[in-house]
Amino acid sequence: MMFDVILQYKRTLIFITLVMLLTIAFETAQQLYYINRYDITEGVTFLELLRGQSYRWLIWMGLGFFLFNYSREHKHEPNTSSYYVKLALCILGLVILNIFIISVLQMIHNEETFSVAVFYNEYFQFYIFQKAPMYTLGYIAITVVLHLYFTNEELQVQVHQLAEVKTINTSLYEKLSAYTDDKASVVTIKIGNKRRVIPVAHICWIEADDYCVKVHTNDGESLSMRSSLKALEEKLGVNFLRVHRKAIVNMDFVKELKLTNPPRICLFNQDEIHVSKSQLKNVRDFIGTLEIS
Repeated sequence: MMFDVILQYKRTLIFITLVMLLTIAFETAQQLYYINRYDITEGVTFLELLRGQSYRWLIWMGLGFFLFNYSREHKHEPNTSSYYVKLALCILGLVILNIFIISVLQMIHNEETFSVAVFYNEYFQFYIFQKAPMYTLGYIAITVVLHLYFTNEELQVQVHQLAEVKTINTSLYEKLSAYTDDKASVVTIKIGNKRRVIPVAHICWIEADDYCVKVHTNDGESLSMRSSLKALEEKLGVNFLRVHRKAIVNMDFVKELKLTNPPRICLFNQDEIHVSKSQLKNVRDFIGTLEIS
């Protein structure tokens, strides 16, 4: 788990670094194109412009760590409108701080006497139009990447926790299955506004009846139930055997198997149920030692 998180972090960092390098190279090439196109100055090389662009973007990346820390500290915060407003203000503040720092550094590099008017008109305002859009889009892109990264991290933690719960529950199920099974011990049948509870051990046999089934009990009752034979067969114990496509029999109540044409099973309550040819072998194997008449 920890290895996966570290790997994801490295991939995210590499992705952001590559995007930044491409952005710096593109902006440097763009600036060189305009200088040459409009003959602004002579003798300027790509590497000279790259150095100037690089230190500005390094400042941008350095301040970007505040955005990283902010996103990490607020990753559990609900994505409400107030959260997005605070995030937007954080990005705006970082962009303005970037412009302020590079404007001051450029004034120092040009050895100009500090003046608020010169600072604002010649540097701050210039970099606002030149750098602010790129800086803002860059911070938004980083915010989206960080959001996806932290969301994925949370999902991995949840998946890991669910896997642990599954392991614990599987182990518990295996321990309990040694003492019990997951077969039904009762069935419930709706009669009017009430539900009748019938112990499975009291059921002699069950027959299909259109879209319902009819449950026959050992005390002679026949109760209709909204279900199918297939659904009930999966819930009943091994002593219940499908003897026909329309009948399931509790073999504990079988008195004998009659090999007539067609074969029939006779119960202790004198009910007789036809046995299909496809199920005859299974019935004979099940009751093996019973007397056959």
